[in-house]
Amino acid sequence: MSETQKLSLPVVTLARENEEFRKVLWTGDKTQLVLMAIPEGGEIGGEVHDGHDQLLYFVAGSGLAKIGDVESNIADGDVSIVPSGTFHNFRNTGSGMLKLFTTYSPPEHAPGTEHETKAEADADE
Repeated sequence: MSETQKLSLPVVTLARENEEFRKVLWTGDKTQLVLMAIPEGGEIGGEVHDGHDQLLYFVAGSGLAKIGDVESNIADGDVSIVPSGTFHNFRNTGSGMLKLFTTYSPPEHAPGTEHETKAEADADE
């Protein structure tokens, strides 16, 4: 997929319509915008980004966030902040897909990256 060149986007609508586990929408020199969709019972997977801050904006569904040692419920309208070097994982505990868009500063994934499923994403890493 080629990334969008538009600089104003209906990102909530795009995130709600997205069915792919990961879809890089835009990559700049210092920030990246990515859409994600986590199936029922699925998770992003525990990880740490050294040198990358991440913000996750939830637009549909519900789940459980673990950031460091703290767990909290998440739902449509919530944002989670993951500072660089902090362990984190997000699980879909609701019915239907957990949908979000996320920003990485600086970019985390190769421009144009698309993974239909978590298994595909894991195999690519």
